[in-house]
This record gives sequence, C-alpha cells and structure tokens, in this order.
Amino acid sequence: MSPEQWEPDETGPISFETDSWGFGCSIVEMLTGLQPWFGMSVDEIYNSVVRRQEKPTIPIGLPPPVENILLGCFEYDFRSRPLMTDILQAFKSAQNADDSEAGWREIGSRVGKTGSLGYTKWFLSKDQLQVGDAVRSRKPSKSCKLENMDVPEGVIVGLDTDRDGFVLVRVHGIHDPLRIHVSKLERVTHGLAAGDWVRLKEEDKKHSSVGILHSIDRDGSVTVGFIGMETLWKGSSSDLQMAESYCVGQFVRLKANFLTPRFKWPRKREGTWATGRISWISPNGCLIVKFPGLLTFGDELSSFMADPAEVEMVTFDTCPGIVKKYQHLEDFHWSVRPLVIAVGLFTAMKLGAFVGKKIGRSTAKKQHEKENHSERQQQVDAGAASNPAWLPPPVANMLFREGVSAGAQ
Repeated sequence: MSPEQWEPDETGPISFETDSWGFGCSIVEMLTGLQPWFGMSVDEIYNSVVRRQEKPTIPIGLPPPVENILLGCFEYDFRSRPLMTDILQAFKSAQNADDSEAGWREIGSRVGKTGSLGYTKWFLSKDQLQVGDAVRSRKPSKSCKLENMDVPEGVIVGLDTDRDGFVLVRVHGIHDPLRIHVSKLERVTHGLAAGDWVRLKEEDKKHSSVGILHSIDRDGSVTVGFIGMETLWKGSSSDLQMAESYCVGQFVRLKANFLTPRFKWPRKREGTWATGRISWISPNGCLIVKFPGLLTFGDELSSFMADPAEVEMVTFDTCPGIVKKYQHLEDFHWSVRPLVIAVGLFTAMKLGAFVGKKIGRSTAKKQHEKENHSERQQQVDAGAASNPAWLPPPVANMLFREGVSAGAQ
C-alpha cells in the first residue's frame, strides 16, 4: 500500500496518484517475480514505507524511461508521482525508442529534483501552462518564502518552441517579455495556486477547516486535502480563503483555547502546551512535529501529529519579554536548560570565589591597619609616660597642676 493508504484520514488523502504506487508495485512484481517487501510483516512494511519512507528495489537494466517512471511511482508524497497518462507515455517511449539514439540516452537520466526548487518533473508537469495563464514565481519546495521573486505576477504570452520547457511571460513594468523555464513558474487561478494553504469559509466539524490546495482548474474547480477526509475535497475556489502557511523547520504549539486537540500533544512540566518543530507536512496539511526540547527515553513518542487549524507559529518575535524568549530557546534542544544551569553554577562559583577573595583582602588590610594603629598608640603612651614635657599645654595643666602652679608663682 502507498503511504497515504495506511491512515488516509490523517496522512492522506487518497488520490489518482495513489494508483501510480500500486501500478509500480505490480510492475516490480512482474519483473522480479516477487512482491515488493516480500517476507516482511505488516509492522515492518509500515515502518519501511511510512516511517522510514523507503522505496522498493528497482531492477537494473531497465529502459531509462521505465526506470524513471518506476522511481516516480514510489515518491512518498503522491503529488510528486506521475499520473497514469505520464506512465503510458513513458512505456510508449521505451517501446518506440532505439538504444543507439542520442535522444534515448538523454531520456535515461533518473527522475530527480528539478533545478534548485526541489520538485520532480511529474509535479511540475501538472500545471500544463498555456498562453493567457496568470503565473508567478514558484517558491522552493518545503519553503514558505520566495527566494527569487522574478515574476511576482505575470501572464504567459507565448511558448518558446526553440527551447523546450521555456515560456514567454509579460510582467507589468517590463517592456519585453521574459523567457523563463516552466519549472520556475506556477499557474495562478482566481488568486490561488496548487500547494497554497487554504481555509474553508464555512467550517465543517467532520474535518479540519485548513488544508492544502491540490489542484485548481481554469474554471475555478478545486480539490483540497483536509485532515479527517480519506479523499480529496472537491468544490469551488469561492468556498476558500487564504490561510497561514506552514513549512518544515518552523516551531508551532497548540493554541491556548484548544483544550482537547484532534491529536495527542505533549505538555511542559508546568502544564502548558509544549512547542515543537515541524519535520514533515502531509499532502492534507497534517503537521508531523518533533519536540527537540523534550528529552525522551526508550519507546516514548518522538513525533506527534497536529491539525494546522489548532496550532500557532512560535518565533522569538512573537515571544514577549526575556522570560518567554528564553523559554523558546529551550524548545531548540532539551540540553539548553541543563547547559544554562551549569553555566550559571560555574559563573556563581567564579563570582563567589572572586568576591570572597576581595573580602579576604579587605579584611586582612583592615586587620593590618588596626595592628599598625595599636603599635603607634603604644608608642605614644610610652613616650608620654617618660617625658610629659612634650604634651600640649592643656593636657600638661590637667596632669601636672602642682608643677604648673609652682611655676606660675
């Protein structure tokens, strides 16, 4: 089974591309005589397909188009798999091609990521751009930001037949059309493009209200993946509005007003919801979240699922005050707290030793001054007893009245 078939309402949904996975399994079995993952238990297959995202072994020596299409059939994210029309075209190419032709060797390159954006060619081919389509720059895979916004908004005015895969785009403010490869563009219809995060204007309690747009036709018909639905939701673009986007690497936590979330979510020691980092996003918008700030042992869960409608993004900018910012720092790794405690103890020890040394020196100095003062006082007392003449007159008058009176007479 494909990854989305194991838990279609949570990590699905099931789509046309799900059949591509099953077709690939059938072809591998026909070529090898064995079913993929033969001899493995159900739990072992689940761990291999869903958790570790492993692909079955593809036999060597296949025609390059067939090898490419089989690799594409086993993409973990069904949006990156070929459709049945792509599979049929690949087998026809393998049937009609000649091994000695240069074009055949060019086709034989493995299906990989296109450019630096991280999409397969099967994913990119689904837009089927035409003259008159509104387009914009495509953001990199698993990213929320556009790194190079060459085309914030434009219209296709021509197809470059001399160079395969290029189109001419008219951009407002630029006189001449731009020649851009289709892999860097995405079609925009009614303000929406495949892959956008959307929210239903009228919520349905049976499933999440936030999901990922799977496709949008030029007439406004859409298909969306929502948590709680085993298949793609079908409707109109007028039923949707843009929602906050999430991407891998962001920190999220449950909103305070959700006391009973859809999925289990860990808490901190003080009872508040823990903050985790998104490690994977399913095609229906289900967030797979890991918690590096929580120390786990043994068989404890290291990742949890989350409904995007129930979480909020956490950054240092959204954390008010020094205390909240430090608490978010602890979310990056469980070792932050013990490290800060260790540094604090070491600093306190060093500061204590420094202050103690200062106090000791001050006490010794005062004791030394006291001893010197005592010695000087003793010397003064001894001098006064042996020779009273040196004392000031008032003191001499007080101590030796008789002598003074006799001298006055």
